[in-house]
Amino acid sequence: MSKPPPRILSIAGSDSSGGAGIQADIKTITMLGGYAMTAITAVTAQNTRGVQGVEVMPPGFVMAQVESCLSDIGADAIKIGMLGSPEIARHLAKRLDTFTGAIVFDPVMVATSGSSLASAETIAAFGDLMQIATVVTPNLPELAALTGREQLDEEDVFDAARELAQAQDTIVLAKGGHGDGDEVIDRVISPSGKLASYGHARIDTRHTHGTGCTLSAALATLLGHGQPLVNAIRLARGFTFAAIENAPGFGEGHGPLGHQAVRKLEDPREA
Repeated sequence: MSKPPPRILSIAGSDSSGGAGIQADIKTITMLGGYAMTAITAVTAQNTRGVQGVEVMPPGFVMAQVESCLSDIGADAIKIGMLGSPEIARHLAKRLDTFTGAIVFDPVMVATSGSSLASAETIAAFGDLMQIATVVTPNLPELAALTGREQLDEEDVFDAARELAQAQDTIVLAKGGHGDGDEVIDRVISPSGKLASYGHARIDTRHTHGTGCTLSAALATLLGHGQPLVNAIRLARGFTFAAIENAPGFGEGHGPLGHQAVRKLEDPREA
């Protein structure tokens, strides 16, 4: 009998256009050989041009979804994305404090289109979740906000990531997609210092909707497979890069990635 797939719970918002959030997570987890479960924190009306509406779920109902999954099927790893409210963040941090699997927290603040997806109060509540996360995956604007900076210059990224890692006692994957230049550099920082860095040529495309969701869901799935963290990040980046390259070109704005077009890069159980 073959080994069952890793159980991955995604706690995030729903994207009606299918490019980001829960929908991107399910596609990613499935393509990487995981079993996807969901707890929806908010329902959005959005497309490639922006977010037209948001309805946040009641915290109690979010937690009911989480409990339904964990109390029966269980989970090997959890990905947390858009939260919707500070109450949801605090409830999740309390419930997941004893979770023994990997937790990947993507501190979503703004959609690719530029629409806000988190209030100042919600962002202030991120700290409780970062303290229980295995790895936190901010992009550069999010890293700046989480460390009280207005913006980050290239030479400041490492210091800001280390500051966040030390303050929250977690590992930080500082994503460089919002930086300048022809190369995207992602840095992995622990409280004690740099663990790894990865670079690739910047892809000239507007079809990047859901990139952060895809990367964090891929990372959670690969950790659920038992991959060591640094290798899991390498594989997750490879999957995300390939999904960007295979974007179908849908929409008038920031289009979705091509998750379903990505061929199996490596067996995630053995790579």
